[in-house]
Amino acid sequence: MSLLIKPIITEKATNDSELRNRYSFIVNREANKIQIKNAVQEKYNVTVQKVRTQIYGSERKTKFTKRGVQRTKTNIKKKAIIDIQDGDSIDFYNNL
Repeated sequence: MSLLIKPIITEKATNDSELRNRYSFIVNREANKIQIKNAVQEKYNVTVQKVRTQIYGSERKTKFTKRGVQRTKTNIKKKAIIDIQDGDSIDFYNNL
């Protein structure tokens, strides 16, 4: 079971990482804060000070097709915001 699904690389998340040393990840929904902390420390070799999590509900979408109205919804996502120690950094662009 992979806990860290993908990092969030948006303008707001990048600004947060540069100014406040905080990084955002989409994580497995069943993962708790201790598991997320250990996974980040293991994968990126940094010292994690604080972990905050948020659960986003599913988005409902409506499509109008030839066969009628199709209603769908996306999966529920969990987001983790990680504060790391001063002096440490995570480089997401290194392995591109």
